[in-house]
Amino acid sequence: MNLAEQVYQTVKPLPEPMVQEVLDFALFLRQREESLEWQNLMLAQTASLADWDNPEDEVWNNVPAI
Repeated sequence: MNLAEQVYQTVKPLPEPMVQEVLDFALFLRQREESLEWQNLMLAQTASLADWDNPEDEVWNNVPAI
């Protein structure tokens, strides 16, 4: 029996309100994990863009857009 099946078998006999709590908590954990992944992506992007902010590139700040 895999872990998901164990969770299901454990939750199955619980009353409906408790099952809803388990589901809410599982959704919260999934959302938190996705949020952490997004934050890590943003940090990586910020670090890579820091290379573009240097005195040698200041001349490009005033170039008109085409």
